[in-house]
Amino acid sequence: MIPSAALRETFADIDIYLFDQLLRGRFDDRRRVLDAGCGDGRNLHYLLGAGFDCFGVDDDARAIDQLRQRVARVAPLVPLSQFVVGEIGALPFEDGSMDVVICSAVLHFAADASHFGRMLTDLWRVVAPGGMLFTRLASNIGLERLIGDRAGRRLRLPDGTDRFVVDEAILVDWTARLGARLLDPIKTTNVQQQRCMTTWILGRSR
Repeated sequence: MIPSAALRETFADIDIYLFDQLLRGRFDDRRRVLDAGCGDGRNLHYLLGAGFDCFGVDDDARAIDQLRQRVARVAPLVPLSQFVVGEIGALPFEDGSMDVVICSAVLHFAADASHFGRMLTDLWRVVAPGGMLFTRLASNIGLERLIGDRAGRRLRLPDGTDRFVVDEAILVDWTARLGARLLDPIKTTNVQQQRCMTTWILGRSR
């Protein structure tokens, strides 16, 4: 099998920044994982096959059906009941129940700052002591010349999409408000001046 096909078979379409966390050992002692806004489970594919205790929630019932089909193929012993239709802001999981919470390309669908705060605090609620919250979300970092320094609201990005946009100050402030610590420096990818996606990874103290 050619290398790219072998990698895709093992990792599917995993977020490359999440893959980096795997390589750096961030999942070595964190085995219970929730993907909040999981879609069809692309970020859970490897974890399922590697024996992690995986959970998923998404507001799209069709996506959850697709994820359950993936689970049945990749990890048939994992209960399909661990993958449910639901909303971030009312997650059906107990406080401190997850070693890792993944929320990739979801928080920027918040309607406003209040909604963003409810989503974020609910995600943090289920992170266990010593656990990690991995997020990627739209920001204005690197796009200030095109969209200004406005943040904390929905904005029209140069790619034509409307997203709730954060900046570094908002992320630093929320890190402090949650009582979290940055596991990595805040990192942003600028996609040819069309949109910027920021990786924000938080750790909870034991």
